[in-house]
Amino acid sequence: MSASADAKAAIRAAALDIGFDAVGFARPELAADARQHLAEFLARGYHGDMGWLAARSAERVSPKTLWPEVKTVVVLGLNYAPDGDALAGLALPGHANISVYARGRDYHDVLKSRLKALARRIVADRPGALKVFVDTAPVMEKPLAMSAGLGWQGKHTNLVSRAYGSWLFLGEIYLSLELPPDPPEADHCGACHACLDICPTQAFPAPYRLDARRCISYLTIEHEGHIPEALRPAIGNRIYGCDDCLAACPWNKFAQTARETRFAARAAPPALAELVALDDAGFRARFAGTPVKRTGRDRFIRNVLIAIGNSGDASLAPSAAARLDDPSPLVRAMAVWAAARLLGKAERARLGAARAAAERDPEVCAEWAKTSQDPQQKG
Repeated sequence: MSASADAKAAIRAAALDIGFDAVGFARPELAADARQHLAEFLARGYHGDMGWLAARSAERVSPKTLWPEVKTVVVLGLNYAPDGDALAGLALPGHANISVYARGRDYHDVLKSRLKALARRIVADRPGALKVFVDTAPVMEKPLAMSAGLGWQGKHTNLVSRAYGSWLFLGEIYLSLELPPDPPEADHCGACHACLDICPTQAFPAPYRLDARRCISYLTIEHEGHIPEALRPAIGNRIYGCDDCLAACPWNKFAQTARETRFAARAAPPALAELVALDDAGFRARFAGTPVKRTGRDRFIRNVLIAIGNSGDASLAPSAAARLDDPSPLVRAMAVWAAARLLGKAERARLGAARAAAERDPEVCAEWAKTSQDPQQKG
């Protein structure tokens, strides 16, 4: 065995020993179609508010631009497949459905600690420069993972693995050491389009193309402003992320439940009435150590109020009405929308008479102006 092959085998063995589920090696370059897809995505404005995608696009399409010394990219995968039906919570409209990846410990913490442990082992055996990346850096993880043989980008644009379905967290170690790459994985989607068909908001204009501006994960996590009215009903009770396209993938049948217990749900789906009452301190305490905390309280309560408005449960109307005087106009606007969907016309008029005249935020005023309409005829 050559020295480079020996080094590669040692790194793979160390990664698996540390607890990674998938390991692959790729050259520090992206295929032409990956670069083209990013350019199209940005040119069409599909990235929405995510300006950071465009700001460092040159580094995304060229790992060597990000770090000129890189000669090999080690791509690591960590299985987070849920125990049971990922979409079961959608049948509980009075409760919050949170994306599988955010139900437990923040994966950034878990993944980064393992990447750093692997980096220490690599440097101990073969001193040299390296860099560790988890999600937040301008790294196009999924194309690199495909090049490294971990899976392929499915029609839902997420990575699909023959062993783990659509449930892999990804991280990378850039090495200054040149190692032989693994063969890339081929696309095994075939004629299947289950992930496209299930999308509640039709966020896929074509297979392998995502318009993030219509994606529930983007809308409930990344989008900072008001969610377009036409898309709110389709959100249902998804208050943080959306797993529909991931869960629909037939390759999931090969995935075993994640070994990492910290990814498991901390508790049963929480009641919407409980969550909507959280102030900033309560929100931070409730979601400490989870990805949910990063959205901030106001965006989170916005999402909860949309779920309340979609619940069809009139008993939740007082919970929505309690947020009509919230300091955040983002919250107040969705409180108006949610209450209007659950209350009769007379009660909507009463609430509007008491508050609408004193409101100064134009978006909240616009929501009050709509309350005289039948909410079921709107968006």
